[in-house]
Amino acid sequence: MSSTAAEARPGYQGWRNYETWAVALWIDNEITAFRYWREIARNCRRAAPNTEQVKKGIWTPKEAAQFNLADQLKEEITEGHPLNGPSMYADLLSAAFSEVDWHEIAESILAELD
Repeated sequence: MSSTAAEARPGYQGWRNYETWAVALWIDNEITAFRYWREIARNCRRAAPNTEQVKKGIWTPKEAAQFNLADQLKEEITEGHPLNGPSMYADLLSAAFSEVDWHEIAESILAELD
């Protein structure tokens, strides 16, 4: 990608923002996380047609897989951070996690399965 194209796009390295890029980078570059989240994505995709939202016509199976994967990503990653108890560091980490676009990461992981 040319520097002009990168400058014209908002965000960071093709992602919505730095926080989203950083989480996606760690998921993709740490082999255990890479394998784990691809398996979770496959499970979300398999389960999607049977979700209540799909059966009621609220979501498509693709949307259900993305929403469910995004929710699981957010829950497991934010609750699994190593900073216990109130502190400046925990507050800053929580603030960074609140900026992550979990749906963008989920969409990217699911797209890689195709």
